[in-house]
Amino acid sequence: MASISAPRPPRLGPVQLNNLVDNEDAFFGPGDTYDGQRFTRPSFDGADLTSTDFLECELNGPTFNAAELRGSRFRDTVLIDSFAPVLKASRTSWRDVEITTPRWGSAELYDSSWANVRIDGGKLDFLNLRASKIADLQISDCIIGELDLGGATVTRLALKNCRIGTLDIQQATLHDVDLRSTDFRTLNGVGSMSGVVIDDYQLGLLAPILAAHLGITVA
Repeated sequence: MASISAPRPPRLGPVQLNNLVDNEDAFFGPGDTYDGQRFTRPSFDGADLTSTDFLECELNGPTFNAAELRGSRFRDTVLIDSFAPVLKASRTSWRDVEITTPRWGSAELYDSSWANVRIDGGKLDFLNLRASKIADLQISDCIIGELDLGGATVTRLALKNCRIGTLDIQQATLHDVDLRSTDFRTLNGVGSMSGVVIDDYQLGLLAPILAAHLGITVA
């Protein structure tokens, strides 16, 4: 019998920040660059942060309600306790980032890119990663109402101890996507499951959906 290989885990490294300078700006504008700065409870509510760069920064307790982040870049950056009822962040780029206990309502992150990112311990009502390019992403201990990966290209994604209402993978290209230990109520896109690893319990839950997709009648 052929051996079953485990999925390759995300390649993750720690974000190391040194000699940060406290940011005291009261106003934030599009196209700005923040490098090596620490933000303590900053309010970006309603701000236009289009194409803004956060490089080697720590953002502790930021709020992004109705902020426009389209095209922004986050590099070697840590976000702690971020809050956004609506997060407008399409076409953003996230590389070497740690996001801890986010509280996001509708997170519009479609057409974005992700590399070496951890998301830990948050509550996300709607995480829209449709058509995104994702490599080396780990999401742990999160409650997610809906995770939309439709049309995304995903390599080495691990969902650990998460609860997901709806998982949408329609027309996604998936490699080494580990769903074991995660609960989800609804799965859309069973025809795109190639490259996904599930456990025996999840297989039992998905059996009716798989049978319907394959035209199998269970009588």
